Amino acid sequence: MSEDSSALLSRLQQLQCHFTWDLKKDVDPKILITRLKTDIDFHWSQCEGGSCFYSLLAYCRYLQDQREEALSLLNQSEETIRESYGDESERRLIVTYGDMAWLKYHDGDFAQSQSYCQRVEDILVKYPTGSSGSLLPEVYGEQGWTYFKVSWSSLSKAIECFRKALEVQTRDTEWNAGYAIALFCREQWVFENLQEDEESQATKQLRLALEINPNNAALQCMLAVKLVAYKKYQEADGLVEMALENDPDNPHVIRHSGKYFRNRNRLDEAIDMFTRGLRRDDESDFFHHQLALCYKQKKIAEQFRRPFSNREEVRKWRRICISHLEDAVKIKPSFFLAWADLPLLYAEEGDLSRAEEIFQHCLENLPELEEMLCQTIHQHCGDFHLYHKSNEAQAIAHYTKGLLIPLKKYNWKLCVKKLKQIAERRLAKNQGDGEALALLGQVARAEGDNKKAAEFYEKALNYDKDNEEYLSALCELRLELQGTSD
Repeated sequence: MSEDSSALLSRLQQLQCHFTWDLKKDVDPKILITRLKTDIDFHWSQCEGGSCFYSLLAYCRYLQDQREEALSLLNQSEETIRESYGDESERRLIVTYGDMAWLKYHDGDFAQSQSYCQRVEDILVKYPTGSSGSLLPEVYGEQGWTYFKVSWSSLSKAIECFRKALEVQTRDTEWNAGYAIALFCREQWVFENLQEDEESQATKQLRLALEINPNNAALQCMLAVKLVAYKKYQEADGLVEMALENDPDNPHVIRHSGKYFRNRNRLDEAIDMFTRGLRRDDESDFFHHQLALCYKQKKIAEQFRRPFSNREEVRKWRRICISHLEDAVKIKPSFFLAWADLPLLYAEEGDLSRAEEIFQHCLENLPELEEMLCQTIHQHCGDFHLYHKSNEAQAIAHYTKGLLIPLKKYNWKLCVKKLKQIAERRLAKNQGDGEALALLGQVARAEGDNKKAAEFYEKALNYDKDNEEYLSALCELRLELQGTSD
């Protein structure tokens, strides 16, 4: 490498752009490109990062070695930013120019690369941040949208970027919307379908973003989804009606209004929405998964009608559910939330070998998955062994693993419920079942009731005096209780 090219590379490495950000791309490139094209085609407004998606799509095309397409997209990015922001566009061109500098460098056009480097440096001199370690809010914002789009594992980084942008521009429409959307997505995984007492951080931020931009249909639907947890149905219904009136063809409105209808158990309306979405994008793993969940709810509702349930109707809904789940994991092989639902449905169909094969696939990938998903898989495995294999020992093992994951949400509560049911059923047959008493002790300890847990372990030791596991647990509990007392 010549001295000039070495100096140029050093300048390039100082730029803030897609080529220098540490991007963990765990979204399938094909899916990411489709999503970005959808966002661009539907002209997301300034408040939703529209101008950022050209440069991110350009970077994706560069990675596919489609450099002419990447160059064209970066030119479109500059044009869109200038049209949207006019005299204030310079600060928003920092990332686009940085990407252009890198692209020209890789094409061997060092003169043009240096020219774009200089443009970025001139903008930074004109708009200093006041600190060598901080960035302009426009850069934080684009970085936030990028992290949000490329990887679920980078969602926390996206949230932090939007937060930093808002430290400088507290009432900015785009950063408030981006912050709200990122918080909403994080909470959807952790809190979905749970009743909450106080409005969450995402809910409050969605309200603030809508106060700044009250006509944002996508945000209206997201807030409606959140309000279900607080039983604010009238306000939520109004928001969804407004969103569907204002922007009915927006894919994000279709997505979130459909989810709202599903959460309200308005399944036919939800199915209509998700089917509309699938007609626009037949390669959407999301719409297939949501349709599967709708038909799963229909199946369960039919089963609860016993003894009047229609077995053929149950089988019909189950098979449609399986079909959509299979399509979802075919499109996105890493979609383990969809994988986790499939085995129990296969087991209901009598295909236990296929169910075991899928569970094994899920269990092999546990080290790479989020804790909440691991908990879900263990809970489903427990159900499979309990209800379809009549293997109580394996069911207890999986429920216990789910219990020990410290996320006390929906699947955790199901693990607690099942373990209690197993232990109480065994004690009804034999009051001296030490293993069942110890199981209740473990559950009580996980629930935070150490006194009750100690009592169960003491009873267990009465029937199994030499059990070192029970004795060790009891000693730990007594020490903890003593520490609390002190």
